Amino acid sequence: MSRGRRYSGESKLNMKKVFAVIIAICVIIVTIIMLKKVLTKAKNTKSVDAINYFALYQEQKWGILGSNGEIVINPMYQEMPIVVDSSKDVFLCTYDINEEDGSYKTKAINKQNEEILTGYDLIEAIENFDDAENIWYEQNALRVQKDGKWGLINLDGSTLSEIIYDKIYALRGVQNSIIVEKDGKLGLINSKGTKILDTVYNQILPYGNDYKNGYITVNEDNKYGIVNLSGDTVLENKYQKIKNIYSEKYVVIEDGAEQLIDKQANVILTEGYEEIKQIASSGIIFKKNNKYGLMDFEGNVVIEATYDELEEINTDIFKIKADGKVGLIDKEKNEKVATVFTNIVYNKKASIYVADDENYKSSILNTNFEVKVVGILSEINTDDGYMKIKIDDEYKYYNFKFEEKNIKDLFIDNKLYVGKENSKYGFVDNKGNKVVDYIYDDATEVNKYGYAAIKKDGMWGAIDRQGNVIIEPTYKLDENLVINFIGKYHLGFDLNMNYYCDK
Repeated sequence: MSRGRRYSGESKLNMKKVFAVIIAICVIIVTIIMLKKVLTKAKNTKSVDAINYFALYQEQKWGILGSNGEIVINPMYQEMPIVVDSSKDVFLCTYDINEEDGSYKTKAINKQNEEILTGYDLIEAIENFDDAENIWYEQNALRVQKDGKWGLINLDGSTLSEIIYDKIYALRGVQNSIIVEKDGKLGLINSKGTKILDTVYNQILPYGNDYKNGYITVNEDNKYGIVNLSGDTVLENKYQKIKNIYSEKYVVIEDGAEQLIDKQANVILTEGYEEIKQIASSGIIFKKNNKYGLMDFEGNVVIEATYDELEEINTDIFKIKADGKVGLIDKEKNEKVATVFTNIVYNKKASIYVADDENYKSSILNTNFEVKVVGILSEINTDDGYMKIKIDDEYKYYNFKFEEKNIKDLFIDNKLYVGKENSKYGFVDNKGNKVVDYIYDDATEVNKYGYAAIKKDGMWGAIDRQGNVIIEPTYKLDENLVINFIGKYHLGFDLNMNYYCDK
């Protein structure tokens, strides 16, 4: 029986095939590199050319400004138009306001100042607030009223919910969570109009500050329970009260006393404290005699209640406050950071601790509690992976490994960068060549819209990405927390309003 052909024991390379494979690989690599450059250029071009929209205040009237520095809608309105989503030309205007009876009219307009999304008596943004009272809006949902009832549409005009509700408003402090009221009872929908809870509750409250955590509900008998983000029951509505302390364990109040229970409603802790402040990784932070300590889940006191403040800011790492100063300890009370600061925060995304002193100077520490950088912290950008710190009157950039980075490596789209010579500021190109003379007392880097701020003799102005002066230093902005320009217009003093002006 034939067993077929056997290979020779000595293999020989076919050099033509080897060279062909090598050439093919090189071609693929070159193609990938070229494609990446093309895509990067396209992405950068898109980010530069795409227009964003902002409210504009000029001569006591309101209009709309484009991120290219051009006025989109001339200032003509008495009230500030609301830009719900800065990437879309949908602007909400309020007019014909009657101060006596509180009545008003609203409309939506586009960049041509044409009325859109018509057919409703009122059309409004759904406003919300964080703990610092900063205002924000649900980005793709508007509430609309017709014949005294409310419903939801998106920014394209598509219906998200029927117009059947007596009231619609945001659940305070939580995104993607919209309260609907009907016949005196509350329900919940998300910003896509999906129903989460029927309108059967007396109250719906946040559980934590993220819709993914779920919600606290209060039924018609004023009993508290918890549901998840889909509306499924986690804890039945049978408690006198449930505290808004997010965890996989729960703080409930029965007969005026706080209890810690698990998901199966089994009681874990009932005594040894006056109040539960936080559920930590290895126990509860409790209050006793106006001081705070740590107790494990078996009721054993791990850290005596001797601190003015105690808060877990990382796993088993606690911020303490004593005699007005803040430091860090672990659960064994080992000092990690001396109690000499005014505040300490942990940035989870960056994996760094920021400790501030009374002179507004920040010490930046790694997770080993080593001080790596000291200066005035200007920015932490977790999206792009850097922090900006002012050290000895110079701004420096670091990644979260505390490696100093060149500004050109971080802002690769910029054509200009701030330079300094003889204590004066100017701008250079990416090769270090001077483009703008060193004549300014201060300057900012070119922002994402292509403008940089320049300061001279106490006044601020702006240049564009090519170094052309858009407006000479004209504005005195000593009280502005952020200096930022779009064209000749600067960011307004009230950051909460997010508008630009020329005064």
